Amino acid sequence: MSQADMNLDDAQRKKVAGWIEEGLKLSDIQKRIDSELGLTLTYMEVRLLVDDLKLVPKDPIPPPEAPTPAAPLAKAPANKGSDAQSQKPQSPEPPPGGLLGGRVTVGVDTVARSGAMVSGNVTFSDGQKGTWYLDQFGRLGVSAEKQGYKPSPADVETFQAELEKELAKFGY
Repeated sequence: MSQADMNLDDAQRKKVAGWIEEGLKLSDIQKRIDSELGLTLTYMEVRLLVDDLKLVPKDPIPPPEAPTPAAPLAKAPANKGSDAQSQKPQSPEPPPGGLLGGRVTVGVDTVARSGAMVSGNVTFSDGQKGTWYLDQFGRLGVSAEKQGYKPSPADVETFQAELEKELAKFGY
């Protein structure tokens, strides 16, 4: 048992469990422990306390995926399926290769790849696929599935705009 766990009585442990059940983040629990219980703990001590109590913080519930008021891209064709496609970034899509003015689609991984703050996938207008990541320093990396593939400058610009819209949905 950790040092932090030893400093809490059963009533205090139940309070912490209740805060987890309410969906509070660890940083919020840390503040409440300080203000309501009079204990000053580091974030790591709170994390260990929650772990020792066999509690699992709830993942934040994503907001309902209602259409967001965003300006349409000038380069993207207006088709009826575009909203549905952007709302399901993980669903496999047929490559739009032969379609008139294909579009760039961006998906965000539910769990970021190792070493990345956030990561995902991209399909360029010519149907070529790849992965992307954003590291903790804000550096963007893109890797195409096809060795040596370079997207067109227009696709790169559209990719960046679509990526920005997708990340905004997740609070980035």
